[in-house]
Amino acid sequence: MFIVHVDIDAFYASVAVRDDPSLLGKPVAIAGNHRRAVVLTASYEARPYGVRSAIPLYRAHEMCPHLVVVRPDMAKYKEISREVFAILGARGHAVEGLSLDEAFIAAGDVTLAEASELARTMRAEVRERVGLTISAGVARGKLIAKIASDSSKPDGLLAIEPGEEAAFLAPLPVGRLWGIGPKTAAKLQNVGITTIGDVAALDDARVRQLFGSWGIEVRDLARGIDRRTVEPERETKTISTEETFEYDVRDERVLANLLKDFAKELAEKLEREDCTAATVGIKIKRADFRIFGRQTHLTEPTRDARRIYRAALHCLQRAHLNGTPVRLLGLRVASLVPGEARQLGLFTPPVSR
Repeated sequence: MFIVHVDIDAFYASVAVRDDPSLLGKPVAIAGNHRRAVVLTASYEARPYGVRSAIPLYRAHEMCPHLVVVRPDMAKYKEISREVFAILGARGHAVEGLSLDEAFIAAGDVTLAEASELARTMRAEVRERVGLTISAGVARGKLIAKIASDSSKPDGLLAIEPGEEAAFLAPLPVGRLWGIGPKTAAKLQNVGITTIGDVAALDDARVRQLFGSWGIEVRDLARGIDRRTVEPERETKTISTEETFEYDVRDERVLANLLKDFAKELAEKLEREDCTAATVGIKIKRADFRIFGRQTHLTEPTRDARRIYRAALHCLQRAHLNGTPVRLLGLRVASLVPGEARQLGLFTPPVSR
C-alpha cells in the first residue's frame, strides 16, 4: 500500500504572492503587527537570509532589511485549504489532514508508478485550479513519504522504491526522525549518533538504553519500517485558542476578561462541532518563557460559554499568579462528547472539586 504525502509550498506566503503578483520574487514573511509578532511563514526568497517560521519579526527584519511583511488572513487560508482538500479527496482516496496545508493520501494497492501518477495529477490540479504549488512524496510508509516530500521542496515530487527506504533514510540527520527534537538530537550526537543510519544499526540493548520503551519503534522507523495507515477521520481531542500579548500582563482582571472572550469563542466552536466538553484548562506562559497550566473537570459536559468561563476563572485563581507577568494566555476544552449537554440539576456545582 503506497502513501502520498503532500504539502503546499510556503502556504501563507504563496497565497500572498498569488493574490499580489507584485510580490513575486521578493522576500516575503507572514506575521502579525504587534511588537512580539513572530514569522508564521517565509517565502523561499526570504529563507537564504535566515528568515524562517517561528523567529521574532524584529529579528527577521535584521536579517533581511528589505523583507516585505504581509498580515495573515486565516479565514482566507482556511477557505483555500478546503479547496485543496476537495481536490485531494475527489477520487475517493482516504485523506488524513495534518494541518491546513499538509495531508497523507492512501494511494492503495497499486504500483509505485501508479501512485506517483496520482501525486502528479493532484499537483497539477491544485496548480491549475487554486494557483498554488505542492510538493509530494510517495512511499510505503508515512515517515518516508513525509521526508520524501520535504526533500522535494519546492514544487517537486520524490518517489521511494520499495526496499530502498533504509538506504534513503540512512544518511539523513537523526533529527529528521519523528519524535527526536533538537535536545534529543544533541544528546545523541554527544554519543556519536548523528544520522538515521546510526539509529538503524543499534542493537536491542543499546536502543532501549538510549530511547527507553519506544526504542524498538524508533529503530524500526530508522530502518524504513512504518506500518501506520492513513486515518481519514481523526477524532478532535481538544479545541483551544490563545493570545500572545504585546506587553506582559500582570493584572488578573485583564486575563479574566480575555478568558471570557475565549470562552465565547470555544462555545461557538463546540456548537459548530456539535459536541460538548467535560474538561476546561488554561495555558500560561510567563515573561521568562516558562509554560504551565491548570485544568478542571466539569460535573457535566457543556458547551455553555458561562460555564466554560467559570471553570477557566477557577483555573486562573488556582494558578496563584500574584502579579506574575504573563506573556501568553490560552484556553482549551477537552474530553469532548458528541451531542448536546444534559440538563444540570439546580444544585449541581459548576466544577468538580
